[in-house]
Amino acid sequence: MRHLSYYTILLIAIAVTLTACREDELVVPTEYDLIPGGPAPDSDPVGMYLLNEGNMGSNKASIDFVDFRNGYYVRNVYAERNPTVIKELGDVGNDIQIYGDRLYAVINCSHKVEVMDKHTLRRIGQIDIPNCRYIRFSRDCAYVTSYVGPVQIDPDAQLGAVFRVDTATLQITGRCTVGYQPDELEIMGEYIYVANSGGYRVPNYDRTISVVERYGMKQVQKINVGINLHRIRADRYGKLWVTSRGDYNGIHSRIFVLERENRWSDNMVVTDTLRIPCTEMCIYGDSLYFYSTEWSYALERNEITYGIIDVRTRELVSRSFITDGTEADIEIPYGININPANGDIYITDAKNYVSSGQLHCYSHDGRRKWSVRTGDIPAHMVFLYDRRQ
Repeated sequence: MRHLSYYTILLIAIAVTLTACREDELVVPTEYDLIPGGPAPDSDPVGMYLLNEGNMGSNKASIDFVDFRNGYYVRNVYAERNPTVIKELGDVGNDIQIYGDRLYAVINCSHKVEVMDKHTLRRIGQIDIPNCRYIRFSRDCAYVTSYVGPVQIDPDAQLGAVFRVDTATLQITGRCTVGYQPDELEIMGEYIYVANSGGYRVPNYDRTISVVERYGMKQVQKINVGINLHRIRADRYGKLWVTSRGDYNGIHSRIFVLERENRWSDNMVVTDTLRIPCTEMCIYGDSLYFYSTEWSYALERNEITYGIIDVRTRELVSRSFITDGTEADIEIPYGININPANGDIYITDAKNYVSSGQLHCYSHDGRRKWSVRTGDIPAHMVFLYDRRQ
């Protein structure tokens, strides 16, 4: 008989209690599926949260949980744990991260960051930020990018901002205006690096990275990189890897590499441009795993690629990290994460964007271990550890 882990027992107990309290309301129940391969009782991380975006306007953002220790996939956790929250988690989940003992979910079109206990998913509070996008943490502060204005294409859309939040009080303590429609951000030392997209101002995209000094919350530099920037990640050598979406037509997606101008300078400059399309990426050791979903007007379909780049040499070392041919089963790759403990690769599939997606788990050598049904538009993942994160 399979023994339930502490986390699964806790989630089931809360679910039973809350369901019993809701006599007059329809509760979408949490669902449990066994993961092929069975439990891993000593796993650390103990599990992984998956934020499903849900379709815009539907208030169908949801959170699933992969319980590594017990071998369960737990679907639609938040709603049942928080039955009094109106409209449940909200509209369009855009990022999910853990800091300390709390789980933070950025809910873009609900203009809030939802804050929960990382073990139980019980709601602690929310941070109201308009058109919020991505979140990172440093020294007991959260930093959140925001498009600021309404969710709509507008050639006159206003400049975006980075908000600083005290993680103890959940109060906004600072704000810095950056470029147009800022997306991902990365923190290195005393500076925040923000990828500005200008996506609402099509075809007049932004092409800069804003450099923000953390303490004073002032923009101290703008770096000209490429149009319609999106992802930004730091490797362990102090380089920044930045992706451009291009213009979805004649200008293709690219990867840019930034480094310090010299050993005495804090200024970052573009030192390389890789003519490799990239939609999402994850750095694991010295390897940058990526996939690209790029529309081809010539072929009238998406061209999907998977690959690995060596961050030391900047060379493409693999044209596909999936080695068993099962990439053909993935319709629209929509998220990637890698287990730091064993190298397992997680790829989400948004399918047709209107119904349930899938989560695929691959071994480090690229062979599929299992797949499971998710919520709608599965996208963002974060690992859960026993220890304080």
